[in-house]
Amino acid sequence: MPDSLDSSSESYLPYLYRRHPWHGVSIGDDAPGKVTAFIEIVPTDTVKYEIDKHSGLLKIDRPQKFSNVYPSLYGFIPQTYCGKETGTFCSQHVGRPAIDGDGDPLDICVLTESTIPHGDILVRAVPIGGLRMIDGNQADDKIIAVLEGDPIYGGWTELEHAPTAVIERLRHYFLTYKQIPGEEPIKVEIPQVYGRAEALEVISCTMRDYDRDFAHVKAAKEALPGRL
Repeated sequence: MPDSLDSSSESYLPYLYRRHPWHGVSIGDDAPGKVTAFIEIVPTDTVKYEIDKHSGLLKIDRPQKFSNVYPSLYGFIPQTYCGKETGTFCSQHVGRPAIDGDGDPLDICVLTESTIPHGDILVRAVPIGGLRMIDGNQADDKIIAVLEGDPIYGGWTELEHAPTAVIERLRHYFLTYKQIPGEEPIKVEIPQVYGRAEALEVISCTMRDYDRDFAHVKAAKEALPGRL
């Protein structure tokens, strides 16, 4: 805490409360070119964690019943929302009408050489592409990014810099991770894989969806003492 704060100052409030990872954390001043990512799951996790939208705490969604291993760090980009514009963008690119956004923050896979032992952390990531995933009739894009400054992956600036095997591993995971042997297959598809330029467009769509659908949250934050 800065030495200049005193007991009468309201500016200390942000130091006393944890910010909500979706609504209270900044996406970053240089978004969409570089973004903040909140990591929910790391490759060594044996359960699926996800953010509790009400409290902002990480919760167990479900234990992994089968040997599904996340191929990268996985989480979401704060202050994004897959809403109407995101769904329309997906519809236009696959030539299929009436696709909706999935109503969640935008998912992101972050590639890194480093072993990160747990989630519930923030990282800075550089988008290089994405998977256009459709779950049922909802846009559920997965942005592919590299950890900023990573000694191995950090130099990649385009999806074409990544080995095909890395992208295929991500595709295979998301096409199969919801499938349970003996049960009816869940309709998940990845009709397109796209590069950095389109990834930035997708992120921009979700940023605008967030600004539109959560304008009340932004207004409430700006009204708080100390801009919590």
